Amino acid sequence: MIKPLLIEIAVEELPAIPFLKELPNIEKKWADILEANNLLCEFNFYYTPRRLVFWHREFKVAQDDKTVELFGAPVKIAFKDGKPTGAALGFAKKCGVRVDELEKIDQGRGEVLYYKSEVKGSDSKDLLNDMVNEFISKLNFGKSMRWGARDDNFIRPIRGLSIVLGEDLVDGELYGMKSTKTSFAHRMVSYEPFSFDFAGDYFCKLDKNGVILYQDERRKIILEQMAQIQKDADITIEIDEELLDEIVAITEYPTALLGQFDEEFLELPQEVIIGSMKEHQRYFAVYEDDKITNKFIVVSNSKTDDFSEIIAGNEKVLRPRLADGMFFYRNDLKNGLNNEGLKNITFVNGLGSMYDKCERETKIALYIAKTLDIDKMELLEKAVMLSKADLLTDMVYEFTDLQGLMGYYYAKSAKEDKLLYTALKEQYLPDGEESDMPSNTFSCIVAISNKLDSLMGLFSVDMIPTGSRDPFALRRAAAGIMKICYEHKLHLDLHSIIDNCGQMYNNLKKEQLLEFFDDRLYQLYKDVNPSVVKAVLKSGETDILRLSQKIQALDPIVNSDDFKELSTTFKRVANIIKDINTNDELEVKVELFEEDAEKELFAKFEEVNQKTYTIYDEKLDALFSLKPQLDKFFDEVFVNCEDESIKINRKNTIGKVYQAFKTIADIKEITI
Repeated sequence: MIKPLLIEIAVEELPAIPFLKELPNIEKKWADILEANNLLCEFNFYYTPRRLVFWHREFKVAQDDKTVELFGAPVKIAFKDGKPTGAALGFAKKCGVRVDELEKIDQGRGEVLYYKSEVKGSDSKDLLNDMVNEFISKLNFGKSMRWGARDDNFIRPIRGLSIVLGEDLVDGELYGMKSTKTSFAHRMVSYEPFSFDFAGDYFCKLDKNGVILYQDERRKIILEQMAQIQKDADITIEIDEELLDEIVAITEYPTALLGQFDEEFLELPQEVIIGSMKEHQRYFAVYEDDKITNKFIVVSNSKTDDFSEIIAGNEKVLRPRLADGMFFYRNDLKNGLNNEGLKNITFVNGLGSMYDKCERETKIALYIAKTLDIDKMELLEKAVMLSKADLLTDMVYEFTDLQGLMGYYYAKSAKEDKLLYTALKEQYLPDGEESDMPSNTFSCIVAISNKLDSLMGLFSVDMIPTGSRDPFALRRAAAGIMKICYEHKLHLDLHSIIDNCGQMYNNLKKEQLLEFFDDRLYQLYKDVNPSVVKAVLKSGETDILRLSQKIQALDPIVNSDDFKELSTTFKRVANIIKDINTNDELEVKVELFEEDAEKELFAKFEEVNQKTYTIYDEKLDALFSLKPQLDKFFDEVFVNCEDESIKINRKNTIGKVYQAFKTIADIKEITI
């Protein structure tokens, strides 16, 4: 038999951020508990800031009955001289019966003890309370609290519990709250709980009492209201999806409202305005003609017909936030950027101050610029030395996530070179999977230098990422360097940089750092056959751009339908020359050729090898085109002949082909 099941866990207002972090796990955790209790079925999960709700349209009133079969020791071990041994007695105890109630069964390897029992499924009402308590105990919101005289804790106090199966109230208790057929209305409707008879009654009364239970509906309402405001006011609202998720999580009856602030605050950089509104007040930014305007959208959780006081209240609260920002901004502009104070800010223990970091970054940047044949050395040095100066400003002290960006505004206001202030803004790019890249080579050098110093520095003081721990985001830094090189076509030799700049760091773990970069390459190309990445790395290539280009050229060939046949031939190439040193210069003497096949192979190879190729794809295609000549060589030429000079010459001929491939990838490493 099946009945609908409603579970509501009432709480005081849940904080949005920790709740949203755990939200992706909530349904799975409940499903796991259902499955463990043999009650798995489809369900819906709904939430408001004051309740967690599970709704099952069809729920078993009892577990299915099941047959349990237990197999024990072989009969010849279970009995000795007709009397039960410890093995028989132990098995009987496990089954909960006497030894004479056990059966014997032959499964083809002799008789063993056997017991079969029919286990009646438990009633769901006897399981649900424990299941709910287990579910709550498995939720992880990071922080929790205690309340009243209780010893247990949760993210917020539990204020109610309802477990209703069909029309029947299921006995239960959670954090001292007994299961009841009551719930809570919107606070502006009533502070008193309301009662309901069954699930349908619950959903109906929630709606009448000002609570929109379904989070998707709340989201839809907010977006529809915003769309109408945009149309009526001829504005554009910036829909920040993360902020929208928060608003949905903290409202039960949302209403989008348009407010405004004094135009004088538009003097502030728009990121400061947005930060003040979003981080502190959860307001959405508004634009007119692609420029931020002195308006904002607030989503109220009030149920009223007159929102004028709510709008006025939010406008009043925002003003001091923006006034503080204006004070910080003007004060910073007056003081200008100065990096002397960085000498008093520690970067990391063992790596000196932030000023020291800037000096190291400068040396790296100048070395990179020299290798890339970039001028503007003085400007580059100035940019790097000023790159962390805005850490000393009032604005960054208040809004730490604006570091770099405020340096951009202050340097721009001071009429610095555009390359300099742009580099300050872009020094941390890329800073995520979908992040923008630095916009020019000058900014790229500044960004790479910042990342390389952090990597070399932290690898020298044993702060190397382990497992999932990476507090300094070094994996992202290494991947960012590779992405920049590929995006801007920068030829950066990582080994050379570390060799020439690594002496600034005591006890730098060079080999570990290079392996770390190799691991990042595998991750960047996680959709590529790993043996392709390995083959390219084994070629000895150290230029980051060329590594990427070679992987991207080789991978489609390895994935092609023809490659299996190609690989057979080229594996033979690798096998034949495994006992010669392919790092040496291999001499081939044409006068020692005896067979047409070896003459044809070498002639074709010389033709292919002497051509100039603009991209690696062309060279790979040309090398793989040697397959017919190689196959003929393997069919008609006896490599290991008695004449040592001819044998060596033949191996060197194949070795030349292998060496040509190895300029791109070590073909023996490729597996399919």
